[in-house]
Amino acid sequence: MSPHLYAVWVERVWVEGGVVRISARTRELMVTCPDCGRGSVRVHSRYTRTLADRAVGGRPLLIGLSVRRLFCDGPGCARRTFAEQVDDLTVRYQRRTPLLQRLVEMAGVLLAGRGGARLLQIVNVTLSRTSVLFQLMRMPLPSAATPRVLGVDDFALYADVYGTLLVDADTRLPIALWAGRDAEQLAAWLRTHPGVEVVCRDGSLVYRQGITDGAPDALQVSDRFHLWQGLSKRVGEVAAAHRGCLPNALPDPESAPQRRSAGAPSGRADTPARRHAKRLFEAVHAVTDTGRSINAAARELGLDWRTVRKYAQAATWDECVRRTRPRRPTSLDPYLEYLRLRWEEGEHSAKELHQELVAKGYRGHYQRVKMAVAPLRRGLPIDTPRERPPSPREVARWITTSPSRRGLHATEHLNRLLARCPELDHTHDLVRKFADMLDARDANGLPDWLEELTTSRLPPLASLAKAIREDQAAVVQGITTPFNSGVNEGRITDVKLQKRLMAGRAGVPLLRHRVILIAQLRRHHP
Repeated sequence: MSPHLYAVWVERVWVEGGVVRISARTRELMVTCPDCGRGSVRVHSRYTRTLADRAVGGRPLLIGLSVRRLFCDGPGCARRTFAEQVDDLTVRYQRRTPLLQRLVEMAGVLLAGRGGARLLQIVNVTLSRTSVLFQLMRMPLPSAATPRVLGVDDFALYADVYGTLLVDADTRLPIALWAGRDAEQLAAWLRTHPGVEVVCRDGSLVYRQGITDGAPDALQVSDRFHLWQGLSKRVGEVAAAHRGCLPNALPDPESAPQRRSAGAPSGRADTPARRHAKRLFEAVHAVTDTGRSINAAARELGLDWRTVRKYAQAATWDECVRRTRPRRPTSLDPYLEYLRLRWEEGEHSAKELHQELVAKGYRGHYQRVKMAVAPLRRGLPIDTPRERPPSPREVARWITTSPSRRGLHATEHLNRLLARCPELDHTHDLVRKFADMLDARDANGLPDWLEELTTSRLPPLASLAKAIREDQAAVVQGITTPFNSGVNEGRITDVKLQKRLMAGRAGVPLLRHRVILIAQLRRHHP
């Protein structure tokens, strides 16, 4: 390949110390002054620049390039001399070729400090993590054009410290990121970027005030996701307030009090754990009922003072027995009745029973069958699964889930619960009405719905009605318009990912650079 085709003459190529070295010099061409643009060929001097380039054949590459310093003869130019630059090979004040510099910058954008340095080491570019971060922070951020639809949301930096992220909802690109979520900072940004028409946000009073101050003409939209999230939180509070009704979701709730009042089976009363609890209870009360202190009783009985305190504060010894949690359903449960019948018929070999169950389709291990028949060997009934009452969070999820998407199990339990708890039944009806408004994008029924919340005699729903009335105009826009903060939620997920990749030690400037530049990189190179 002829060197005359390029602005550089290659004079020599050799390998020294495991490094490929190239000696080259620029050709005698006219070069324009960087200030006035006038061409010059009058040479002042020459000097050699050492440039690092991408590895060749697995070896680092260094280019020793002899360049000229030329005089500028422009009559009005303040620059006396200037050094020539070679396109795609040299950049002012830089000892890397643009190709290698781009590789270093991309390693910093994608992997930050340590990860970027390790990746560069694989391709025979030795840089420290601080150098990678330095090159990353040197990269200019793209100029932020004023978006038509702006998304505003907060995210947790660490502990109780939050940050604010602005996203262009049309291009889906992050625009700005800063620490804090105060109204004045958002208002100042909006004043310096006039022309925002729509702003999507959550129900935060801080962002509402900042948008009102910085862009009073912008249409504010309360995001549908945050509206539903706020309603779900209130439903969970209602379910927690009626925790006593939750066992009604289980099948045959009428028989539960009878089972509890009937007392424990005789075999259960004779268990070693219950006998031990009864002896400790009697021994502790024999000492503490005489007026002795907890510590004195603990020293006398040789027990830990916490154990003595537990038994001394209990009214009956049965309160001190550790309650076993109901076991979860297993793959063996459909075969328990068959096991009981075969045991009564005289088959007491767990191995034989396991083989019979395998022939019937059971795929579990022999050990589970052996443990299942263990109570039968002691004359106790076979251990059947007992279902626990649902938690308030689980009930809230059932209520807020669309009926068409509920499973059969959830539907049956919820129907039993709603039939026996009027408050949760009323809450379920209110949630369905709001869901219908969101699905139809119709806010005409919102005032009546808010009035129902207020008169429901459920404090969590009444407080939600008060909060929505204060922001009713934005809530109506969130229900009726297609604008939402879905793009923000996706970008915040990306922010959290970058924080975790940097072990949570990234400051706001570094986090801002990575989030914005990664989004730009994905846009141009999907």
